[in-house]
Amino acid sequence: MQLKHANVVAIGGGHGLGRTLSTLSFLGDQLTGIVTTTDNGGSTGRLRRRSSSIAWGDLRNCLTQLVDDQSVGSQLFNFRFDGEDELGGHNLGNLILYGLGQIQSRPLESIELVRNILQVKTQVLPMSEAPTDLMAFYPEGRCRVGELSVDDMPIMPKSLLLAPLVKAPAPCIDAINKADIIVLGPGSFLTSVIPPLLVRDITKAIKKSSAHCIFLDNVVKERSPAAALTIDEKLDWIEENTGYQPIHTVITEDKEMSSSRANIIVHDLTCEEVAHHHDKAKLISAVNLCLETHQREQNKNPLTLVQT
Repeated sequence: MQLKHANVVAIGGGHGLGRTLSTLSFLGDQLTGIVTTTDNGGSTGRLRRRSSSIAWGDLRNCLTQLVDDQSVGSQLFNFRFDGEDELGGHNLGNLILYGLGQIQSRPLESIELVRNILQVKTQVLPMSEAPTDLMAFYPEGRCRVGELSVDDMPIMPKSLLLAPLVKAPAPCIDAINKADIIVLGPGSFLTSVIPPLLVRDITKAIKKSSAHCIFLDNVVKERSPAAALTIDEKLDWIEENTGYQPIHTVITEDKEMSSSRANIIVHDLTCEEVAHHHDKAKLISAVNLCLETHQREQNKNPLTLVQT
């Protein structure tokens, strides 16, 4: 399988997923992004507290990373108000999506309008059209609520739940059913990668899918308790919390990484201009190497280490 001919679904949070979508944007309508919508901080959090809605910030981030950053549309949707008044700190794109959400009957309709305005070919979808929050449980039973609180936990939570439980939009499931490749990450493990996997429809669709599932490791250590986990501990944690371990291959820069549960592709990924970004050309090269390795190893030992 060649990447240019593949149907790809990328899943995660705004900054990391946006970078992945931007990298793979040459796929056009063969690419779908499924976006985490549990953020409760910043402009997004203020809008959510004002009126019950999904988190628009990560969706806006993904949409704007799919257009030229010098375009009027990108500048408009990324504009942030200064000052300490009611508008201070708000992102104009978030306000536009929030306003459309009050007018339209469904968030999908609002997103489709913005896609048309920005002329984005790639499908960008929320993990759910209904608002929900993360609940993280300590081993002794205490819990924290909200995305911001989860990343600030001093230890790894025993489990994460969505409250209330929500369903995925039908287009998310359709995209997963058609996918040749599913990409998870990069981004915060607990608050970007995991939330969509807590939507039962999404996990069930991935479990039934024949797509090759890739986990993109971060190029810098994340600031959350998940940073201390090995890759196998992360995969075990996913299985314990979702009932299924979907990942076939991990793409990482870490030459010391090993796994008994997934293939490991070690590849240079860091962007020279911005150290915490994945370099687009390097990431495409790594995904192509992943596909080549997968094809070679289908009838061989499934657990191999490839370094470049």
